[in-house]
Amino acid sequence: MQEVVPINTERTNAQATQLTEALAAGASSTRLKAALTIGTDADPAVLEALVARCAIEPDFYVRDMLTWALTRLPADLTVPRLLAELDSDRSQARSQALHTLSKIGDLRAWPAMTPALIRDPDDEVARAAWRAAVAVVPEDQMRDLAEELAAQLGRGEREVQLSLSRAMIELGTVIEPILQRASTSDDPVVAAHAAATERLLEDPDASFEPAVKAAKRIFALGGERS
Repeated sequence: MQEVVPINTERTNAQATQLTEALAAGASSTRLKAALTIGTDADPAVLEALVARCAIEPDFYVRDMLTWALTRLPADLTVPRLLAELDSDRSQARSQALHTLSKIGDLRAWPAMTPALIRDPDDEVARAAWRAAVAVVPEDQMRDLAEELAAQLGRGEREVQLSLSRAMIELGTVIEPILQRASTSDDPVVAAHAAATERLLEDPDASFEPAVKAAKRIFALGGERS
């Protein structure tokens, strides 16, 4: 549940302008401090500046603080604005909006979790879409989402595959029959990824790489999974 933060109505336009300018400062420490101040005061007057900066901010820590600041603002304001960013041509704008939506967890974002976003060719956008989708999916839509996510099994390198596995695991037991089916795929990469995800579902503390290697070995030998 999002924390309800009282809005500071006394901040002047001059102060909001000053913070907006600080978000564009050359020093990342200045930008970080500005995002912290905005989030602490929960000032909706700087919403547009926060969203705009998310699309271009190069520093990971500043982006994280921008997300935090956005989660401190009223969801009735932030969610519609973030949803609008999902149509941006800029991949970072889409990925950061999705990341922030996953932190807010507002179910109104669910209709925007389209197959196009989940299958976005940019790995960072897709990863953010997976996290956002599992955070806002209604219970009666979990199986459909699990099927959509399963279509991405075998995608990318280690970090991308691990992100997908973690997202699928968040859906719980609904993914079990889907993973079992995928683990018999003729594509060895898909089969190994599905089998490794099954192992992580059984033991969330298991290491991902050994699970993938074991699944590939079993597939290569043509044996049965333990």
